[in-house]
Amino acid sequence: MREICLDTETTGLDPKDGHKIIEIACFELINKVKTGKVFHSFVNPRRDVPQEAFRIHGISSEFLKDKPTFDLVADKFLDFIGDDILVIHNASFDIKFLNFELNILRKKTLEMSRVVDSLMLARKKFPGGQNSLDALCKRFNLDLSKREKHGAMIDTELLCDVYIELMGGAQEGFGFDNIKKNDATKNNQIIDLVAIKNNKKIIPARNFELSSEELREHEEFIKLNFKTTFWNNASTD
Repeated sequence: MREICLDTETTGLDPKDGHKIIEIACFELINKVKTGKVFHSFVNPRRDVPQEAFRIHGISSEFLKDKPTFDLVADKFLDFIGDDILVIHNASFDIKFLNFELNILRKKTLEMSRVVDSLMLARKKFPGGQNSLDALCKRFNLDLSKREKHGAMIDTELLCDVYIELMGGAQEGFGFDNIKKNDATKNNQIIDLVAIKNNKKIIPARNFELSSEELREHEEFIKLNFKTTFWNNASTD
């Protein structure tokens, strides 16, 4: 299943007050795994960036002067997200800005029915808790060292990790640490996973016959360690 984690940065809180999108970032997930496919663009808002907004994301009017306007990135953005599920933190904010811009261009707007709001998921899972993206990253022990300021790219990547955790975390096989599926049959060896889990020494089974030397060593081991066995008794009957 394909899902798109999405975040925007803006000049303010409401497009009806003349505020605009200045950055868009999208990360692709396939079956709750980041694929590395990304859409990212800064956007020239054709207006100044207020100081209050600059303090939050650090994106200046000067920096945005040579960036494309929304109409020049809209089609690439829409092509990237396709008709897939959008994962957004506090989704109503971003959808409000995106649909405002899409309406101006007379393009199809984004339906809330295709949106998963990670803020709502977090509130259901941790009622009464702090559920900002920052707080959720700390709750899940995610690295925040790169997040000196808000930015659509870093925030979207963190959102992917938070969403995966909210949905139960990445699933890896049976959950045995450091054991990969391919390792189990490498070099035609059969690995006892129960032994691995219990920290037992593993002796891999082999798909060829024992040598005469190995058979001799086995017989000597039996004689030295098992003076009376079922097989010894059976042979004297």
